Amino acid sequence: MKNYTIISILILGLLTHSLQAQDKKLAQTGMKFLSVSTDARTTGFSEAATSVDLSSASAMFYNPSTMASLKNFASLSVGHVGWIADINYLHSAIAFAPFDGDYGVFGISFLTVDYGDFFGTVVANNEKGYVDVGTYSPTSYAIGFSYAKELSLKFAVGGSIKFIKQNLGSSVVDMDPSGNFIQEDNGLKAMAFDFGILYRTGFKSLNFGMSIKNFSQELKYKEETFQLPLTFRIGLSMDAMDIFNIDKETHSLLVSVDAVHPRDFSEQIYLGAEYTFIKTFSVRAGFVSPADERDFTAGVGINRNFAGMNVGIDYAYQPFGIFKNVHRFSFNFSF
Repeated sequence: MKNYTIISILILGLLTHSLQAQDKKLAQTGMKFLSVSTDARTTGFSEAATSVDLSSASAMFYNPSTMASLKNFASLSVGHVGWIADINYLHSAIAFAPFDGDYGVFGISFLTVDYGDFFGTVVANNEKGYVDVGTYSPTSYAIGFSYAKELSLKFAVGGSIKFIKQNLGSSVVDMDPSGNFIQEDNGLKAMAFDFGILYRTGFKSLNFGMSIKNFSQELKYKEETFQLPLTFRIGLSMDAMDIFNIDKETHSLLVSVDAVHPRDFSEQIYLGAEYTFIKTFSVRAGFVSPADERDFTAGVGINRNFAGMNVGIDYAYQPFGIFKNVHRFSFNFSF
């Protein structure tokens, strides 16, 4: 157990050192769609989920180690994010715990982004000053394969490997002698890694978690190089009802805090809370600081058991300053 702990901390230390060494290029990141929170439940309490024992497939989008304690054979999560500027996210994840989790929990995640259609033009010597060259539709997606394992009753580790592709559509680069436009695709592929640990301290329900997301080599698009949105997080969480010795079968109040070091922004603090009544109805709220257009989130959820299957529906609301409000919906199934 001590060896596993030491190895995990060393890995996180090396990755953190790499992240800090890149501060000289602060704000130079690409494929920012990887930074958008997807799951409605987690976003409802401001994404402060690094140390929260999610025990569901949605954990793959945050700290993969937190899906290690999956209590069912399988967990499925699907959802939609109505992002700013009419951008739409669709996400899904499925996790399996074969043989009662004796060999760990395996998972697959998928995220795709639809940016809509755009009109393409090129400069021309005519009355309009341009010529239409049709429409193009940028897209992005990421496919992840995850694994998590409880090494003891207190300690869990997890990791993900992700294949990522972003296509910004085709663009006109030249014209042939016949007057036809010559176009080229603007796509880029990458591999990235996530890693995390979860430690249950043993003091009531107090948990400690650490994670690193989007660790990858430097990428080059055309002539410019950039990094993925590498992010380091540490967090603490606890059911506050432990302090007041209240029946947790009736009332639960999850309180969590994350300290976040993103590669392209200043350090941030995420605070979140989730109150749950009779393990069924949940109300959530969260706050992040510093932030530009977003800071506050809220959400609700309901979870019920039907014929041996747990079904959960969650919604999150996020005001986004000068942009329109962001709405998230997630559906979770476990059996």
